[in-house]
Amino acid sequence: QSASSKFSAGRASIIGACAPGTGCPLASPRMQRAIRTCIMRGGSSKGLYLRSADLPPAGALRDAVLLRLFGSPDARQIDGLGGADVLTSKVAIVGPPSVKGADVDYTFGQVSFATAHVDYKGNCGNISAGVGPFAVDEGLLAAAAGADSRVVAIHNTNTGALLRATVPLSRELAQVEGDLSIAGVPGTGAQIDLDFSATQGSVTGRLLPSGQRREVLRVAGGDGGAEEEIESTLLDAGQATVFVRASDLGLSGAPAKVAESLLHNEALLRRVERIRAAGAVRMGIVDRWEDAEQRSPYTPFVVAVGAPAAGEPWDLSATCVFMQRVHKAYPVTGSVATAAAALLPGTLVHDCARPPADGAALRIGHPSGVMGVHGEVSDSAE
Repeated sequence: QSASSKFSAGRASIIGACAPGTGCPLASPRMQRAIRTCIMRGGSSKGLYLRSADLPPAGALRDAVLLRLFGSPDARQIDGLGGADVLTSKVAIVGPPSVKGADVDYTFGQVSFATAHVDYKGNCGNISAGVGPFAVDEGLLAAAAGADSRVVAIHNTNTGALLRATVPLSRELAQVEGDLSIAGVPGTGAQIDLDFSATQGSVTGRLLPSGQRREVLRVAGGDGGAEEEIESTLLDAGQATVFVRASDLGLSGAPAKVAESLLHNEALLRRVERIRAAGAVRMGIVDRWEDAEQRSPYTPFVVAVGAPAAGEPWDLSATCVFMQRVHKAYPVTGSVATAAAALLPGTLVHDCARPPADGAALRIGHPSGVMGVHGEVSDSAE
C-alpha cells in the first residue's frame, strides 16, 4: 500500500486547556504555552503530528490538551487546528520505541468534534503514512548518509502491530515532491510504501473475530421498530471492519452514487450505525450495541460492497462509513481489510470482487476514484 505526504511544521499555542481547580498547568486563562506541531497530509487524510515528549502522559490531561489544540468539541473547530471534517480531525503522537525491533512508537487518535472525546481504538493507515517522514525530519532516527530511502519500523501502540514504511529521501530528509497521485487528493507527492502484513487481528486478535467468513447479524430497529437481520462478513486486518452488501441497504450503482445516497439519507446512516454497533458487539469491541457510538465511535468501520458493472475500471465497488459519516475516499487500514476479505473465499466480499490477475493489485473503486492494494491471504481453518 502506498500514500503520499506533504507537510509543514510550526508551533501551536493553547490557552486555558483545562478547567480551573483541576491542577492542570494550562488552567490559567492568562497562560499560553507553545507546543511543537506539524500539520501533515498522509494519503487522503490530514492530521497533527506531535512528539510524545511535548505532551502529558496518556490520560485525561493529555486528551484535554489535544481537544484544545483541535478546537473540539465544536462542529467548525474554529478555535483550533482541526479541519472540521472527520478526515482532518486526527492526531499522531510519535516518540521513542517501547518494543524491540521498532524505530518509533506511534499512537493514533481520532478527535471528535461532536463530543469531548479522543478515540484510540484502531489505527488510521493514511495518517500512518506520515509517521516515517515525520520521524526522519524531526531527527527521531538517523538516515544513512547518501541513502535514497529509509525503512522505518513503526510500533502502533493502539493495536500493538508493527508497520514498515519505506520513506524516500533527499539530502537525508524525507522527500516531499513526487509523481504519485491519490484519488481524492489534488496534485502529486512522494510515494510512501506501507507494509501492513503484521496487522492481522490488530484490534480483536483474530482475522475473523467470530470465526465465521460470513454470518447474519441481528440488528436493532430504529425508533423501537422491529429487529432486522443482515448478512455480513466481520474481518480484522489493518482495521476491524463490518462488510455488508450495498444492495442489502437498498443502494446500487458506482461508489460515488452510493456515497451520495448515504449523504442525503440520515435515517439510512443511522441504520448503518446500528449495523456497525451489532458488529462491534459480535467482535467483542463493546458489550452492548447501545454503547458503540459513545465508547467506540471509530472502530469498527462499515463498508458497503458490490460487484463492479461491466466496463468499470475496478475489481470491487466499496463505500466506507466511519465516525457516523461517509468517507469521501477510502481508508488505508480499511483497504487492508477489504483486500483480505476479497481474497478469502467464502466471504461476501469475495463473492462481489473480480479476482485480480496474478501479482496484480486489487483495484478498489471508491467515491473519489480507485485504490490499488497488493495482498496475499493464506486460506486455513480460520
